[in-house]
Amino acid sequence: MSLEGQSKGVDLPALQEHLCGLWSRKEQEELRQVLASSFSQMQEPLAGLLGFLQRCLTVQKGKSTSLNQFILTEFMRWRTSNPQASLNGLREEERLRLQQKALGLLTDSHPGYMDPLLEIYQLSSLKRPLLLEHVNFLHAYCCFKEALVFSVKVELQKDLDMEKVCVPLILLDKLSLVELYVREHPDLQQRLVKLLDSWCKPNFNIRALLSQYPNVVLSKHQTDQIQPKLLSKHVFRLMEKFCIDPGLCSNSVYKRKLDSLRFLMYKTFGEKSMSEENWRDHVQAMIEGSTELQVQLVHLLVKHCSLKTAAQWAAHYNLPRNRLSLGVWDKIQSLSPKQLEMRAVSGPPESWTPLQSDQQKYYQLPLPRETVHFVETLDEVEQCREAVLKPGCVVGMDMEWRAGFGTVSSQHVALIQLAVQDRLFLLDLCAHAISHHSSTVNFIRALLSDKNILKLGYGMSGDLRSLVSMWPELREEPMKMEGVLDLLHVHQELQRCWFGNKGCRSVKVSEGPAEKGLSLLVQQVLGKPLNKTEQLSNWERRPLRTSQLRYAATDAYCLLDIYLVLSRDPKAFGLPEDLRSIPSARPAKSREEKKPKEKNKHSKRREARQKANEPHSVDDCIKVNSEYKGPTITPPELRVVCDNMLQGLGSFLRCLGVDVKMLENTDDHKVAAELARAEGRVILSAGQPYQTLRSQVGEGRCLTLDCSEKARDQAAHVLRHFHVHLTPADIFSRCQACNCNEYLKLSREDMTRMMKERGLLQDIVSKRNDSESQDETQAEYNSWRPPKGPEFSSHCRWAPRTALDPQTFKFPSGAEVQLETVPPGLLPRIPVYFICTGCGKVFWEGTHYDRVLSQFQEVLHVSEDAATKA
Repeated sequence: MSLEGQSKGVDLPALQEHLCGLWSRKEQEELRQVLASSFSQMQEPLAGLLGFLQRCLTVQKGKSTSLNQFILTEFMRWRTSNPQASLNGLREEERLRLQQKALGLLTDSHPGYMDPLLEIYQLSSLKRPLLLEHVNFLHAYCCFKEALVFSVKVELQKDLDMEKVCVPLILLDKLSLVELYVREHPDLQQRLVKLLDSWCKPNFNIRALLSQYPNVVLSKHQTDQIQPKLLSKHVFRLMEKFCIDPGLCSNSVYKRKLDSLRFLMYKTFGEKSMSEENWRDHVQAMIEGSTELQVQLVHLLVKHCSLKTAAQWAAHYNLPRNRLSLGVWDKIQSLSPKQLEMRAVSGPPESWTPLQSDQQKYYQLPLPRETVHFVETLDEVEQCREAVLKPGCVVGMDMEWRAGFGTVSSQHVALIQLAVQDRLFLLDLCAHAISHHSSTVNFIRALLSDKNILKLGYGMSGDLRSLVSMWPELREEPMKMEGVLDLLHVHQELQRCWFGNKGCRSVKVSEGPAEKGLSLLVQQVLGKPLNKTEQLSNWERRPLRTSQLRYAATDAYCLLDIYLVLSRDPKAFGLPEDLRSIPSARPAKSREEKKPKEKNKHSKRREARQKANEPHSVDDCIKVNSEYKGPTITPPELRVVCDNMLQGLGSFLRCLGVDVKMLENTDDHKVAAELARAEGRVILSAGQPYQTLRSQVGEGRCLTLDCSEKARDQAAHVLRHFHVHLTPADIFSRCQACNCNEYLKLSREDMTRMMKERGLLQDIVSKRNDSESQDETQAEYNSWRPPKGPEFSSHCRWAPRTALDPQTFKFPSGAEVQLETVPPGLLPRIPVYFICTGCGKVFWEGTHYDRVLSQFQEVLHVSEDAATKA
């Protein structure tokens, strides 16, 4: 007997038509009543529900709701008051038959169906062979995500091959799903991390890996993610998250140390911003016990330093001759044992007074040496406490810790600097007498929580994280921080004001590497930057050098001078009278802000923020501060280059027709400036690179965005900022993969023929190759498309049919049509395909076009006719 026949008392076809009408008219209350009544009339509601779902499966992937989803939700609600609608009273064979039918719906249906069907039909109670068979079935049809989610829901992880389930999703850039799969399974967590680490080997071949998964087709972006640089970041993140022993991840650890070694070579011998003594401290700790790293160091010294220095290090570690660079062994033979000794860097005793050249170039600490106190005993802590914990006192606060080059463990604070007007204290947290003593911890807690003492810092969140990791007491008994002013947020406000030309003071840019962070703020406010030579020094060594003490003291005291200058005349810098009124963070969007937008919503939001003393959004900052006064332009006229932190934004802008070039993950940020100058593009950047990039291009040719925002919101900001006139015809007028704006339109018949020639079609299409079946399928497809929806009519360029080689299926650009990306089951219901002539990617019209239209309604310009139709 069919499922429809089992739901006696209900005419399913008539009910389906009635419900669809109510759904299209959005009469949800009446819909609920009709559904509740129908469920009650069904003699076997579980069978009837499946019958109805099978009849009107109207899947629209990416939509948050559908009629079937609504029906399932209402059935769950109805079942709470009708507990008899369950499998418990059914015969075993009837129960199994319903469960298998429900399992079949999970293959094709919306992801939201999974939880209700699992609960209603108790699918987790099925025998494991049946569940495993379903997972294998999903895999065979390349439903990798669905297979993994289902496996997690029914807890099949221990019965499945982790690599078979997870590797396709890792390749498809879905690592977050894989992390869900291994959650609460330490053995799988370890295997996952070791697997990713194995891909970080120098000789790793991605082609060999992909050959094991022929059904996994990667885009260029997805292929770019499978590289050691990015994979090792994931390994370290997961190593910390899952508490994995670093010894199990030798490839990633080696790579991080090698990258750190190259960075130190550049800082010392290229940029010359690190002293050789600091360099030696870090290098010796990093390469100890690793012959491979020692060999790499010798190679780098030959390239960046001298043959003699390379020979000294090679002799010190007794490296084998066959591992040395050309000429190093001969140099070792030519030097005497005394010449081969690695001696400490020597020089005259350091003076507290810096060199005259440094005094002219950098900001100088205005305190003599005797007013800088190195605190390493409890008595000295108490003296510091008495000097600092005074109502109305202003304290500059900073912390130092050893840079973790190539390390995995979290960093611990080695030094806390506290500056008041006439003296400065350096708390030595490497001194055992005070480092973990309750007096020290309670002193810092009292200081940070005293609202009558103003504490000044710069980027204090990072300092406090390191402090909490060192003092668990602060985590177990959290303190309420009061009276804290993070000058990083003042600096951000200052940058926005300066970018908006609000009359702020001009700043001279010194030669050499661009200043950033606190050094840039010191330069902008006090006229000279900080000397950061000791920034990356070994802060755990004792005794500290005079230059280290001077650097640590200067870093804290300059905060007092900055605050003094800014608070004297804040208007000169475009800042509010009370610097403490500058917000410290941008709040997360509330649910109300995510609701459909209404007229004047932004102005209302700004008024609310001003009343609550909250910060402006990035959108507000762009509108108010950047003051772009150019004419209205079309999307193709906007030509931008996206920094590699904004690849998601770049894809969104391409989707809207903007001419976008994107930096690869391995590109240096300066490539963006080179492209902008060479091709007349605007740079879109985020974070620290903005300061460097904006100085290398013309005024108004670099725009900073909040990288915490979603790509869709960033794209809307860019369109509004540059007065871009977006129309429906601009959407999908450019390929998101390669930025090409030329397509070839291909019929279903031609696409079918080409796929047959490539051997990509089997029984799926042959069963439905007659015209009658195709007409039926097309009618079915049309039945679930939104009625009178907007049609795809693009502003792109259309290539002639002759542009495609009929033999090789290649375009003049050399790109071959990506036929393998077209699901065979799509052919009977999609009549027209659009192929990018730049990369060969295949597109077709679906609900994605409608969804993009709805996402950008606020910045979309639609003609009256089109608006009526939409």
